[in-house]
Parts: sequence; structure tokens; C-alpha cells
Amino acid sequence: MSDTRRYTNAKGRPVVAVTGMGLLTSLGRNKDETWTAMIAGRSGIRRITRFPTGGLRTTIAGTVDFMGVEPYSAYDLSLAMALAVAREAKQQARLPSAASIPGRLFIATPPAELEWPHLRALDAGCPQAERAAYTHLLAAARTGRHRALARHATFLAIPDALQEELGTLGSPVTICTACASGATAIQLGAEAIRRGDMEAALCVGTDATVHPEGLIRFSLLSALSTRNEFPEKASRPFSRGRDGFVVAEGAAALILESLAHAEARGAPVLGVVRGAGEKADDYHRTRSRPDGHAIISAMRGALDDAGFSPEQIDYVNAHGTSTPENDKMECLGLRAVFGDRLPRLPVSSNKSMIGHTLIAAGAVEAVITILTLRAGVLPPTINYEEPDPDLALDVVPNVARPASVKTALSNSFGFGGQNVCLVLSRDP
Repeated sequence: MSDTRRYTNAKGRPVVAVTGMGLLTSLGRNKDETWTAMIAGRSGIRRITRFPTGGLRTTIAGTVDFMGVEPYSAYDLSLAMALAVAREAKQQARLPSAASIPGRLFIATPPAELEWPHLRALDAGCPQAERAAYTHLLAAARTGRHRALARHATFLAIPDALQEELGTLGSPVTICTACASGATAIQLGAEAIRRGDMEAALCVGTDATVHPEGLIRFSLLSALSTRNEFPEKASRPFSRGRDGFVVAEGAAALILESLAHAEARGAPVLGVVRGAGEKADDYHRTRSRPDGHAIISAMRGALDDAGFSPEQIDYVNAHGTSTPENDKMECLGLRAVFGDRLPRLPVSSNKSMIGHTLIAAGAVEAVITILTLRAGVLPPTINYEEPDPDLALDVVPNVARPASVKTALSNSFGFGGQNVCLVLSRDP
């Protein structure tokens, strides 16, 4: 095969290779620890001990307590996790520790906001007459005494910190498209390389939304599992007894390069980003359109972008949140795309073990999908004790399964209607 054909796809665009990956979840500090625990079918869901949970309906989560961020804040933990996974990816990509990453940063981060500890700190410094919402915050800002707290509510603070350490090129691109954000970061990085804008990109997703505000908001939406008695059994995607997702912390990073650039510098090629599909759903802020149009279109769009047929997909890493509505709609969408083949197509959910890492989920699950492709082992969907008769899926129930997998689909469907799907392959 000529170099031109090897380095471009069927549409004449550069092939996008993955040369480095980093992963941090409630199951482990890096991708090796997470993968080992996942293939063993272990759960990273536990009782929350970081803050008092009295009065909360949900008291469990996939926390990353081993990071030891002091004093704790969601901002500081999100940043610490993002740095950890970016360093791991950089090392695997064989980039010298002192070298800059030769590309742009695309990063998915949670909404920037002040949390209760910071609000209390502000409150303590303001006169009683000024203790009222925005008046209070504006008064605090005018004093100039809260620069450290202001950093926590600056949307670009995390990407700026990563760029300062890693030396990525140009201005960072920061993404927040709900649970599709991590996949969007990969999509934007891959598209930039295909256009010829750059030869490489660092794509990161990070989220540490296990805090009282996050739990209260999702509880008000009736989205969280309340199986507090046995945390490890709470997340049960596609099972008849599912009652909501389990919020979790985590981060992932992928270094993308054009295949020509990667091979020219002797970088490892871990996998290939073949295609991405994106489709928004304006039906409801938390629910999908009943006919599944946007979900179906995102999957078909990813296949079309990759130049693949549904028959070429060997495995689906499902969005699989464990909510009654989402799992039903994902199954509906998969049935429309894969037809009669669906009951024989493995479709498993990592969220059964690590919980839902929200903004980071698309990146976290992309890394896990590539690990699946390389290892030839399908991660299980644990806690699958009672099949849902309406969801005829091979969920790889409870136990990992050896399988030769060349190409996979990774799904990310977000609150607010943003849907992104990725087609990932093992070999160029």
C-alpha cells in the first residue's frame, strides 16, 4: 500500500491515530489499575465520606478519594485529575517530559461555580447588610481579597493551568456539552487534524461533581439511584431494576496525531479515531425524543463519517447510565441502527462499575474502548441480575468475555440534548 493510501482514509482525509492515553477513575489511579479492576468486575462505588450526607436522598458515589486534594474543592480535584491523566498520556506517547505537546488542547470541564465552602468564606467577610446573592458577590469582588476563590469560578482556569505545564499550542478550547463533553473534545481534536490545522491534539475530560450541590440538583431531576444500602450494587444498566445513575469522579486524556506524524517520530499507535457523529435533540432538557431521532442520527453519522457499515462494528461501549429512560432510548436507537443483528452484538456499560463521570464520561469511555480493542476482552456490565424483557441486548452480563474486536462504537448522550458517538478501531 502506498504511503498516501496508508495515511489517508477513504474520503482522502488524514488518518487520526491515538498515541497516548491516561485514565483515572474510582477504580484506579491510572489506566492499568482501572482496567485490571474492570475486567475483574469490581465496583468503584462507595459511601460518600468527604462531607456530611444527612438529609440527602443519595449518599453514594464513585469518589476519587485517593487523590488527597487539600483543601478539597471540585475545581482543585478536577485540575489534579486532568494533570495526572495528561502526564500519563504524554509519557505513553513517548514525548520527553520537558517537551511541549505539539498540538492544541481540547478539554471538557464542568461548569465553573463557587461551592458552599467558598460561599461561606465570602459570607464571613461581608457585612450583614450585603449578604444577598449577587450584591454580596459583587461586594466581595470589589474588595479584591478573594483572588484564590475567584479562580474556582473562572471557566478557563483548568485549561490555562494544563497549557502552562504541558505547553500545548494556540488557545485552549474548553467544552461543556453535558455528558457528551469528553467525546466532543475528541471529535474536535480529530476534526482539526483532518483539516490540516495541526498534526496533534491533546483531548482531555475531567469532572469532580461529587459535592452537595451536584447531588441535590440531580436528585431534584429524579436522576440518581437511591440504592444506598449496597453501593456496589446501585449502578445496574439495562437491568429491569435500574433506578438511576450513580454520579462519579474521573478523568481521561488522549493524544491524537495524524498517522503520518506519529509514525515519523516513532510514536506507538494505540488505536484510530475513525469517525464521529453529532446530533442535538431539542425535545426536553433531560429526555430524548420518543422516536430516538437524535440518538439514531448520531450513531449513523459516526458510521458515515468513518465510512463503515453497521456490520463492521464488533462492540458497542454503551452510554448505559442505569436510568430507566436513557437505557430504553439507547436500546431503541441501537435497534434502529443494527437491526436484527443487535441481540448478537456485545453492548456493555462501564458505568456499572465506575459510575457516571458526567463531563469526563466520553473521554473516559473512549480510553476504555481502546483498551478493549487492544486487550481482546470485553468489560462486563455488572449487577445484571434481572434482565429487562423490553431491552433485548447482549450486555456481557457480570463477567468479562474474551473477544476479537477490531472496531467499536462508543456512545455519549448528554442532558440538554447533545449526543456524540465515536467509531474507534484497533489498527490503522
